[in-house]
Amino acid sequence: MHIAVYSGSFNPLHIGHLAILRLLAKRFDGVYLVVSPQNPFKDASGNATASGRLQAAREAVARHPELGGKVRVDDIELGMEPPHYTVRTLRALRTREPSNDFTLIIGADNLESFPHWREHDAILREFGIAVFPRKGYHRGHLKARLMREDPSYKIELIDAPLVTVSSTEIREALAAGRDASGLLM
Repeated sequence: MHIAVYSGSFNPLHIGHLAILRLLAKRFDGVYLVVSPQNPFKDASGNATASGRLQAAREAVARHPELGGKVRVDDIELGMEPPHYTVRTLRALRTREPSNDFTLIIGADNLESFPHWREHDAILREFGIAVFPRKGYHRGHLKARLMREDPSYKIELIDAPLVTVSSTEIREALAAGRDASGLLM
């Protein structure tokens, strides 16, 4: 089976994530929504607990039967020792499920910083990535830059609508006492 690995803090899951999950559920045999305890590139001070985000993700996915049972909230990183590097997570998934093929799902904002990720070259050779558009990032240019590094890299640009909502904006709205319920998954 070909599995999409959609990893992040998901603090909180929102309608943009839902749009991506719907698309992934149509394109892949399965989707693993991996809740990360802590992104090595982000400050943890504003995050809900990992177990709280995991439970919220399970509840959010359960509210959307249109995902066809193809989306699974995966807690693999919660049992791993930090730091939570994506390459370690992907290799752990492959060890756990050797008959499956895994592709990492990222936004174009992450594609720009991808060369700074731990063993980014191994991720691109061993697993590959599928990249969603993000406002202000030219995926074609970013892909070309990486492909100059190694033409064998597996990088797919996914044709999808631009998602402009962000978890940060939702957290800020909630902190200011504004209603953001229409943006939540």
